[in-house]
Amino acid sequence: MAVGNDSSVKEFILLGLTQKPELQLPFFFLFLGIYVVSMVGNLGLIVLIALNPHLHTPMYYFLFNLSFIDFCYSSVITPKMLVGFLKQNIISYSECMTQLFFFAFFVSDECYILTVMAYDRFAAICRPLLYHVTMSHQVCQLMMMGVYAMGFVCAMAHTGCMLSLTFCDGNIINHYMCDIPPLLKLSCTSTSINELVVFIVVGVNVIIPSLTLFVSYTLILSNILSMHSSEGRSKAFSTCGSHVISVSLFFGAATFMYFKPPSTSVDEDKVSTIFYTIVGPMLNPFIYSIRNKDVHIALRKTLKNSFLLK
Repeated sequence: MAVGNDSSVKEFILLGLTQKPELQLPFFFLFLGIYVVSMVGNLGLIVLIALNPHLHTPMYYFLFNLSFIDFCYSSVITPKMLVGFLKQNIISYSECMTQLFFFAFFVSDECYILTVMAYDRFAAICRPLLYHVTMSHQVCQLMMMGVYAMGFVCAMAHTGCMLSLTFCDGNIINHYMCDIPPLLKLSCTSTSINELVVFIVVGVNVIIPSLTLFVSYTLILSNILSMHSSEGRSKAFSTCGSHVISVSLFFGAATFMYFKPPSTSVDEDKVSTIFYTIVGPMLNPFIYSIRNKDVHIALRKTLKNSFLLK
């Protein structure tokens, strides 16, 4: 990404999650473990879905993309965070803007892929006879193109506005990554346009998905409660339950971060950011696979085939 402005600051110092020396090494191993689990879990789910034809359905197509987004998402943030636990974490201006772009891109993608997945469950449970028409392969591809397009637009809006700011002397970012709020605090020019863009973009990314999720799950719940089969209700609740947990974790932490009261401390900001940037991507593969019989069957089949090849 080509970057350039009139800032005298050429690099930033990321203060990291904590400045307490006794916590640096324990936190390094903790987040290294989380990162490894996240990478293995998401990559494993990607490979599992790709190798098993019976998982080539709209639901797993979207889950494949969610795992890909989470895989990239973690890789944008966590490696640089880990460096900060071992030494002074210096990031160049161009690297900082690049990290900001991809962070904004993947966080926006996550908002909309979770929304699309909710619509998919609505179509499967409330309109089962029309499901294969409503969620055809072409429709699913168009939805994913829309997800990535929204991510690109949001990332360009945030990064473009950030590139217009001038950073004069302050170069210490009180965070473990180049996030928007701590960067705005370092600007020596007006940030009013940036704050407006943040309000609009984050508002759209929260309100539209939230309304879609609320309407989808209200209709899904109504449909489930009207089912006569207890087995059908149980299966529907199981299918939707994992998605509700993932949505609650992501949107809860993200909403707190960007619509928090002014009195919120920087440390609370960091903790809330951890939940939707690091913990969420680690948990999603397990949330969607632990009670999923299709994934269990695919895993056994894949492991069996790998042993037979040996």
